[in-house]
Parts: sequence; structure tokens; C-alpha cells
Amino acid sequence: MRRIYGPLALLVFASAVLGLATGCPFLKTWFYLFAWWSYIFFLDWLNLRLKGTSRLYSDPKGFLRLSLASIFLWLVFEWFNLFLKNWAYLQVPSSLWVRWLGYTLAFATVLPGIFETYDLLEHLWKRPLRIRPLSTPLRWFPFFAISGLLCALLPLAYPHYFFPLVWAWGFLLLEPFNYILIPSASLLKDLEEGTARRPALLLLSGLICGFFWECWNYWAGTKWIYTLPWAWLMKIKLFEMPLAGYLGFPPFALECWSMWIFLHKELQKKWVIFIIVLFSITMFHALDLHTVLKFQKSF
Repeated sequence: MRRIYGPLALLVFASAVLGLATGCPFLKTWFYLFAWWSYIFFLDWLNLRLKGTSRLYSDPKGFLRLSLASIFLWLVFEWFNLFLKNWAYLQVPSSLWVRWLGYTLAFATVLPGIFETYDLLEHLWKRPLRIRPLSTPLRWFPFFAISGLLCALLPLAYPHYFFPLVWAWGFLLLEPFNYILIPSASLLKDLEEGTARRPALLLLSGLICGFFWECWNYWAGTKWIYTLPWAWLMKIKLFEMPLAGYLGFPPFALECWSMWIFLHKELQKKWVIFIIVLFSITMFHALDLHTVLKFQKSF
């Protein structure tokens, strides 16, 4: 299995593309999931071959926690979107259990997609990226705290003007805690030590994944569309995403890293998992009521 699950992932992706091209209703509906999970499995296999270890093959329990955290993390942004109304879903299966399974599998790809991409880039880009060290990061903590709170609250209070700030609050609020509690995984600690290699690779990973998110979504039957309050943003698009919107993917990757590092140890506690499951069920229902614009009766 170690040798073949990467080529099998490519085969699944090729089959999904062929099914999409020939108009297969099932593959058109589920193309996004087939594409993303094929990408994740292939990159995991490639990372295993290049580095000797990978997130899924070497630590399946850790990968499961990563996927669970991914669902929770993305649903936090879906909660923000209940106020922002920046995106909506179309052609979602009408069967509740099928639909909720689709939500689960789709949202579980966010963190694995970014981090598998990051792992590959980290192996390919060996050179350090030296910068001027950030002196005494502790003195910046009030700035991070105030900025993070503003980035979380202003989009809720004034979504027409401040909706882009939602892609920065997690990094700003949580990174100081990571610096204190888990310095080895802190991006602020990297900057204090005069290296921007990890933040830069995460930024690039976010941009790469953003391109694939939008590309595969564009061709899928079940998909999302955007409605942004600034009309000029909607004039130039790459796939469904306004071109300027791609600027949000790099900082989103930093946000994902900070939120994962802050959260991952808590996922070993049963009460935390219970809260995540309860929150997920609540948000799935909210998506059905407020974010899905159109259901389809068959797939």
C-alpha cells in the first residue's frame, strides 16, 4: 500500500476529471471532494517518498485529529459568513445525511491540503530565509491582541467595510499564546530568531491551495459562489473568485497554522471533541438554512 496509494490517488483524480468531462451526474456533484482528497493522498505519498515520513501514513491518528480540527476551523469561518454573506453554496444534495456527509468530507480537507502542500515545499526549499530578527516580541503582544480583536469584531459590526479582516484575526490573536506555550511551533518565535522560512512557505502554500480550491470548485456541480459588497471587486475574476480575493489565501494559511497549533493538543480530550461535534451539527443546520441557495434532488 505504501508504494501504490499515490498512483491510485492520481488514477482517482483522472477518473473524476473524465467523469466530469463526460457529464456523469455523480462525479459532477462530488468532483470537488474527489479532486481534493486525491491531491491530499498524492502529496502525502510524495512526502513519504521524499522525506521518509508523512502526516497520513506515518501518523494516521494525528491526521484524523488534523481533519477534525479542519472541520471545526472552517465552520468558524462559516459562522462569520452568516454575518458577512460573502459566499453561498449551490446544487447541494437535498438528502440531509448525504449533504452533511459532504460538508464533513469537504471541510476536513482544508488543513490537510495546506499542510501537505507546506510539507512538500519545506522539503523542496532548503535554503534559510534570513531576516532582521524581531526583537522582544512580548512588547508586540498588546498590538497583536488589539488588532486581532478588531479583525474579529469589525467584520461582524460593519461587514460592508471590514469583511477582509476576517482572514487575519486567528493569527493575530493566537500566535502570542503559541509563542508562550509552544515556542517551537510559533511563527513569532521564527521571526524572533531571524528566519521567515516557515511563514513564507505557509504563505505560498495558502496561495497554491487557494488556486486549486477555486479551480476545482469552478468545474464542480456542487459549488460555491461569491457576493462581495464592493462591486469593483467582482469585475475581474479567476474562476468564481474575484482576482483581489486571492490575497486572502496566504494570510489564511498563517491563520490555519496558528489555530491548529493552539488547538491540536486539546483534541485528545473527549469533552473538546464533544463540543466540536455539537458545534458542527449546529453549523451544518445553519448552513442549510442560510448559506445554501439551491438544493438538487438527485446526484
